[in-house]
Amino acid sequence: MEMTFRWYGANEEKIKLSDIRQIPGCKGIVGTLMDIPVGEVWPKARIKALKEEIEAAGLTLKVIESVNIHEDIKMGVPSRDKWIENYKTTIRNLAEFGIEVICYNFMPVFDWLKTDLDFKLADGSSTLSFVTKDLPASPEELIQNMADGAEGFSLPGWEPERLAQCKALFDFYKNISDDDLRANFKYFIEAIIPTCEEVGVKMACHPDDPPYSVFGLPRMVKNRDDLDWMMNAVDSAFNGITLCTGSIAEDPANDVVAILAEFTKRGRIPFAHVRNIKFTDVAAKDFYEAPHLSSDGSLDMYAIMQALHDNGFDGYIRPDHGRMIWGETGRPGYGLYDRALGLTYLNGLWEALEKK
Repeated sequence: MEMTFRWYGANEEKIKLSDIRQIPGCKGIVGTLMDIPVGEVWPKARIKALKEEIEAAGLTLKVIESVNIHEDIKMGVPSRDKWIENYKTTIRNLAEFGIEVICYNFMPVFDWLKTDLDFKLADGSSTLSFVTKDLPASPEELIQNMADGAEGFSLPGWEPERLAQCKALFDFYKNISDDDLRANFKYFIEAIIPTCEEVGVKMACHPDDPPYSVFGLPRMVKNRDDLDWMMNAVDSAFNGITLCTGSIAEDPANDVVAILAEFTKRGRIPFAHVRNIKFTDVAAKDFYEAPHLSSDGSLDMYAIMQALHDNGFDGYIRPDHGRMIWGETGRPGYGLYDRALGLTYLNGLWEALEKK
């Protein structure tokens, strides 16, 4: 197991690599190149520069999050073949510089969704939350709300260029079912996995966030059966999952620990996002993103880490979203301090499991 920390790059961050290097037990960076338009090939020179910058700080770069999927691929339109070829070239380019895992998702339009980016907790910290009744009536209003709450930062998955054609996208997706989306995923994954197998890069699909339909959009990564279907769509160790405990747990019907145990044992989780959530209304599926500590949320973090440990997990983990604490400001969910606390806590649980 290697503990990592997500970092958006020197031009996108207030957080410095030298800060991350001081987190006990943090070995690597989960990196990205946020300014490359979705679908365009990632240039070798840019990848090389990112790797060298991170390694100069004493950290590794083995995981990329994310190489986003062009909407034409998700929609299954004829132009998808061009974007798939670009994706395969990017996989090859990343492999040349030692990248082992690519995290991505197959969610239409939005990569993730919350209704409040600055939800205040009783201890004075702030976090992300989702309250069903607060979901705006229109996606356009939601987009504006997200932009207003982003503290001036570009939010991953909510880049303005991706959302500029929101209305047209929603009109198109009205005619796409969950099964259609599955077929489009299968077309994509069948096309790229031979390249992944050739160069040694594992694809790791992130669950839908939230794991149910919003605004009528199709969904295909909602639960254990969806994950099983995905793994069987192309039965290869290079077709894997980014198992995000917070996202899959947003549907209380999902048994997070059992899902982790099964797919770890099957060797299909090369990358895990480990975080806690606290349900405020289970029936409505309302929650906020809690501190990592088990007692602060609704998930048993020891059981989660045990499911990974006891079933042979040997991939990469990162603490996922954190609160804003101690007066810190920045990209919602991605401050330094609370994620550092979360990483240290997860490392402590892992050490305890190793010494049982």
